Amino acid sequence: MKIPSSIWTLLIGIVLTLVSLWYGQNNGLLPVAATDEASLIDGLFNTMMVISVGIFLLVQGVLIYSIIKYRRRAGDDTDGPPVHGNVPLEILWTAVPAIIVLGISVYSFEVYNDIGGFDPHGGHDAPLVNVSSSVSSKVNPKGIAFAATLADDHSKMGHQMGKQIAQLNDTGIEADTKVKPADVHVNIMGIQYAFIFSYPDTGVSSGELHVPIGKKTEVTMTGSDVIHAFWVPEFRIKQDIIPGRETKLSFTPKVEGDYALICAELCGPYHGAMRTHVIVEPQEAYDKWTQEQLVAQAETLNQAVAYNPVNKSTDEFLTPYVREMGIQPEVLHQVHK
Repeated sequence: MKIPSSIWTLLIGIVLTLVSLWYGQNNGLLPVAATDEASLIDGLFNTMMVISVGIFLLVQGVLIYSIIKYRRRAGDDTDGPPVHGNVPLEILWTAVPAIIVLGISVYSFEVYNDIGGFDPHGGHDAPLVNVSSSVSSKVNPKGIAFAATLADDHSKMGHQMGKQIAQLNDTGIEADTKVKPADVHVNIMGIQYAFIFSYPDTGVSSGELHVPIGKKTEVTMTGSDVIHAFWVPEFRIKQDIIPGRETKLSFTPKVEGDYALICAELCGPYHGAMRTHVIVEPQEAYDKWTQEQLVAQAETLNQAVAYNPVNKSTDEFLTPYVREMGIQPEVLHQVHK
């Protein structure tokens, strides 16, 4: 019994649809979704994969079928039929891609809006925070004493970094009383070739980003030299860091772990080394880390002040260094005199 072509078309369409749906939802091409917003991006990506796989299988199937059915037979030297076009087919393959592109555009627009693309203080729930450029509080920066441990030829760079950190810590965040503010605020400075994270609520400055799990985090980013980028694949976040301009992001981490933060913009010869860690941890571990940073920065500041040569005479300052050369302090004192 010969099966009608319409039945074959229906069966092939069902098979293509099932295969596309299965692979689109089980492609395994993305890393773990570590934020609440990541699931929205994954939904859009999986939808695009379903459509792409379906179109790929359909086009390749038609090509293979045509190659086999319409191949040149041995001894057949006749010309092919003079087919000049098929208007319904051309309308079909023009209209279908147009509808697909329009649909993906609308879907992408909605996802971008839901994750806070048009309202960086919001998120996929609702606009939650209103940040004003006015300074509502001043937090004395901690931890800038590390510049004192730099070599003399880098003292200028250390001083500049210290000023940048102080400016970050002095940024005021004024919450609107009508909406719920973010739980954690972080200011990020991008420099060649490192990220500096400053927590204005506590005064902590760090080279790696720590955030508590399940807490809404808002980051305010700016650059000091060239364009950098804040990219965490597991967060599905990629945002440029632009000198002289603030860019903002909000996200809510939901999976504990250590994630790579990578600069995704070519920012110089050592661009490949500009990466650090994002630590998503429980609230207790985050509070402990904050206290440890405050203690460590206070100790670093005291140490830097203790080694200030202004408070020591020349021979007192040089004694620890010349002792390794076998020179006694008394000799150094006589030479100084």
